[in-house]
Amino acid sequence: MDKNPDLQDTDKTENWSRLLKSKYKKEISEISREYPHKRSLNIDYRDVERFGKAGIALADELLENPGKVLEDVWDAIKKSQLIRIKDGKEPKGINIRFINLPKKVGIRNIRSDDINKFLSVEGILRKTTEVRPRIIEAAFRCPAGHFTVKKQKYGKFIEPDGCATDGCTFKKLELLPKRSKFVDSQKLRIQESPEGLRGGEQPQTLDVDVTDDLSGKVAPGDRVIINGILRSVQRIVKGEKSTVFDIFLECNSIEIAEKEFEEVEINENDEDEIKTLSNDPMIYRKITHSIAPTIFGSEDVKEAIALQLFGGIAKEMPDGSHLRGDIHVLLIGDPGIAKSQLLRYVVKLSPRAIYTSGQQSTSAGLTATAVKDEFGEGRWTLEAGALVLADMGVCAVDEMDKMQKEDRSALHEAMEQQSISVAKAGITATLKSRCALLGAANPKYGRFDMYGDISDQINMPASLLSRFDLIFIMADQPEQKRDLAIAEHILKSHGIGELIAQHKKTPIAGITDEYILQQLKPVMPDIDPPLFRKYVAYSKRSCFPILSTEAKEALVSYYLKLRGIAEPNKPVPVTARQLEALVRLAEASARIRLSDTIEHHDAERVIHIVDACLRQIAYDARTGSFDIDKIATGISKEKRDIVRVIKDAIRDIGGEGRRASKDQVVDVVVSKGFSRDKVEAGIEMLVRSGEAMEPKLGILQLI
Repeated sequence: MDKNPDLQDTDKTENWSRLLKSKYKKEISEISREYPHKRSLNIDYRDVERFGKAGIALADELLENPGKVLEDVWDAIKKSQLIRIKDGKEPKGINIRFINLPKKVGIRNIRSDDINKFLSVEGILRKTTEVRPRIIEAAFRCPAGHFTVKKQKYGKFIEPDGCATDGCTFKKLELLPKRSKFVDSQKLRIQESPEGLRGGEQPQTLDVDVTDDLSGKVAPGDRVIINGILRSVQRIVKGEKSTVFDIFLECNSIEIAEKEFEEVEINENDEDEIKTLSNDPMIYRKITHSIAPTIFGSEDVKEAIALQLFGGIAKEMPDGSHLRGDIHVLLIGDPGIAKSQLLRYVVKLSPRAIYTSGQQSTSAGLTATAVKDEFGEGRWTLEAGALVLADMGVCAVDEMDKMQKEDRSALHEAMEQQSISVAKAGITATLKSRCALLGAANPKYGRFDMYGDISDQINMPASLLSRFDLIFIMADQPEQKRDLAIAEHILKSHGIGELIAQHKKTPIAGITDEYILQQLKPVMPDIDPPLFRKYVAYSKRSCFPILSTEAKEALVSYYLKLRGIAEPNKPVPVTARQLEALVRLAEASARIRLSDTIEHHDAERVIHIVDACLRQIAYDARTGSFDIDKIATGISKEKRDIVRVIKDAIRDIGGEGRRASKDQVVDVVVSKGFSRDKVEAGIEMLVRSGEAMEPKLGILQLI
């Protein structure tokens, strides 16, 4: 026969009392001292489970019947007088919060059986409302002066039918806000993590009701674990009650899952495999060959992407400044050179990544936006965009050249400061976007003209280009030997694909799985994508290399060599930004080996990559030196010199009037060693920028 339920409840209260006294003495005394500023007791689920035989029963009951358990814990605190506040009164409104639940439920897997159960949900915060007071105990007064108190729940406000005092017939009661009890409340919307989705699945969301000291703790874009009780509320359509119910999570506790790449679980076997790989002398080649193996060539680009995936080390300085560790890479190339495929592959490999196309993206979609909708009951709410959702990962933006000018400017702050500031509709917030940006763009005129000025062919502002650590020009130039190799590689990939498809439908005689594997070898990655993802996560989690003296010397000497090219009349080749990029890349190179020191050969490797990039984008054939101004300001040093000489010539010829004949000016400037075409282009630029004008045909005047 079962025990008396009252006795059973007493036993449970006793058990909770014993558990709190043995494990949570310190926390309870802290609440007693600091109440009401500290009024939440966090109980670890694992402590409950390990509390002997009784503990397992208590833990199970918490998951099945959370409402009752919370009452039991409160009873235990009351009966044993565990919390005593200064004036000896009994404390009201102590929150019992449970953390570290054993199993997380996916938002898309929540079912009707879970209603009123205790759940743990993990995901990204998509929207949050402002913190506002909510009434929980409403005090009413009737005209005769009687008081009635009515408890309020989430959702609709409930008014009493009439005065609760016997013999009083008044139906119309007045609400007294001063005598009512309020609590802080906030509404959140949590969305499942994008890395868990496959294909074109739309991420699902769940609304969360947060109250008291938990409200205002989190911002859109934060990765969180929310523990709470699943509740249902009836849907009302056009004033009619529906049979369909909406669900929301009554939040009990929030854990901010800020551990980067912790979603990737790595067991001991994986760890051994990763360590073996890191000691392989061919590790760099293997990693490069594991990135988009179906794409032939582009070895330097793949190596740069590998370094980007591993990333440098983000540094927080004592003065509060932040040095980014993420590496930004831009691929500018002719159509059909497989840029988008590279981007897609990177998103597949990175433990946390988001892909977006610039043509369809607005600045709000990339960064964050303030929205007015039903979610916030018609108030403004913040919604996180792609760069915020890719925090601690990689954000791949395709078709960057097709983006609207104002949308592209949203990337400036996200790339360098790694944060996004929003000041809209009375909401001022700063969201984190610590992600590496991998961008792809086409040249302005569809294809590269190898003889034209590169800066004229890139349809992107100089201020944005200078924020990229590496810019690759992927030109598609016919070359028989290379074209033959590409053709063979593509046809081999298609051939084996056709063979697999046909063999699946009707088995072909003599074709075995071993034969298929053998044929697939050229297009198979050296490291499988799941292991590659674990490798990246393990390296980011556990490897923080330090610059060795030799590496430091190599980087400094390369930097000084480039700066040394800059004589007074020559362009400034490299800024400090490039040196920072070198350091970040060297850190990533050491991380690939899981090494604790950045060796000389790491420095050599990144110098080689950066040098190759600078030769493509900033090499000035006329002077035989690098001109970073082509990219950093959009106007090369030579163009600026011509403009200055033209202005001087107009002043010399025109004197006070600053007016001169165009032919005379051209002759004077050409005599100083500039070509006639360049001088005419310089004059056109002056007129276009509004610094000079042509009052009459053939006459120039400075404004």
